[in-house]
Amino acid sequence: MTKKNAIIISLNEDVSEIIDLAGSLDYKIIKTYIQNRQIPDVNSFIGSGKVEEIKEYLDTSEQKIDLIIIDGELKPSQWFNLEKKIGLDVFDRIRLILAIFEERADKKEAKLQVKLAQLQYERPFVREIIHRARSGEHPGFMAGGEYQVDDYYEMIKKQMKKIKEQLTNIRNQREVRRRHRHVGGFYLVSLAGYTNAGKSSLLNLLSDEKVKVEGRLFSTLSTTTRRISKKRLPILITDTVGFIQNLPAYIIDAFHSTLEEIEESDVVLLIIDISEKKEIIANKLKVSLDELIELGVKSPVIITLNKIDMITEKEINSRIDYLKNQGFFENKKIISISVKNEKNIDILLKLTYESLPQLVRFKIKLPLNEKSQSFISWIYENANVLEISYGNYVILKIECNSVIQSRIITKCKNLDGFQLIE
Repeated sequence: MTKKNAIIISLNEDVSEIIDLAGSLDYKIIKTYIQNRQIPDVNSFIGSGKVEEIKEYLDTSEQKIDLIIIDGELKPSQWFNLEKKIGLDVFDRIRLILAIFEERADKKEAKLQVKLAQLQYERPFVREIIHRARSGEHPGFMAGGEYQVDDYYEMIKKQMKKIKEQLTNIRNQREVRRRHRHVGGFYLVSLAGYTNAGKSSLLNLLSDEKVKVEGRLFSTLSTTTRRISKKRLPILITDTVGFIQNLPAYIIDAFHSTLEEIEESDVVLLIIDISEKKEIIANKLKVSLDELIELGVKSPVIITLNKIDMITEKEINSRIDYLKNQGFFENKKIISISVKNEKNIDILLKLTYESLPQLVRFKIKLPLNEKSQSFISWIYENANVLEISYGNYVILKIECNSVIQSRIITKCKNLDGFQLIE
């Protein structure tokens, strides 16, 4: 794919994230303008002087610029003034993220969620267009001339209502599936965290699956659920959409039916890329923890520091000490891992199992016959067999949740076995 050229405009020195976002849509950053000011200019975000400087560059540059990217959130009037003065398409940070979402969405639910967020985003801009059109100006923007702008605004409202109804139906179906899983004795573990931290790679490792993994921001927009294959306990693990800072509430609301998988989990693995600079890690960890609080997560959270293969042990310890001093690890379990090298994965699984609710241990005694052997195979598939001994009888020490325990004891009695009281 041929890269397109873009210019970034920011009020802050740190433009690493907006560059990554632009790169996710194959934009090559030709130039970056930093306008050092505490608050955006009310008319053009960056002020008239900086606008003139950018216009002069565009007039003299030999390279064709396709897009102006604002590292911030534009008000409709600021967007309109910038596009009019510069004469190029202008994307703010939110519109850029929504464009990435649109490109990544592959399943019906994700496409509906993205479309709803886009319509929410467009509404105030369309209102601005209506205002400008009635004042005698004729901007283009998203309607593209297919609709009169006032008709387009009404269409947005109708589309939003319809999409919300569709998402509610999908959400209800998901809730039914969740109930079936709990009734079936399955535990639910969610992978959460900042985008591009390695969640999908960890899902593949724990489930022996081959879910597509891309080293790009927001490569996962839909939930993917698989069974953990590394142990016998029936645990389903779900990969979820990545977090990112300063998303408007309406985007989070649009993805609520996906994000609620995290809220309903028995354990949350919060994946963090430990190889980044400590200040960036701290910021991303804060964003992620705040998002979990916003979602109402009450389950145990295990902070999982991934990509330790990319830095030295000294650097790992330095980052962990820094995060501890910032108070991020208070009342939480932490583990450092490498998905790539499969390091400390067994320890991660152990911490996960220890955090599961209502795990019970008990013993059963079974007669030694063919039916018992078939039943024992079923137990291995649905519970964790801690010990097994053979003699005139078969004695098993089992660990599982209360739902599976009840089933095991009932089947045991049907085979003329019984539970041993320790």
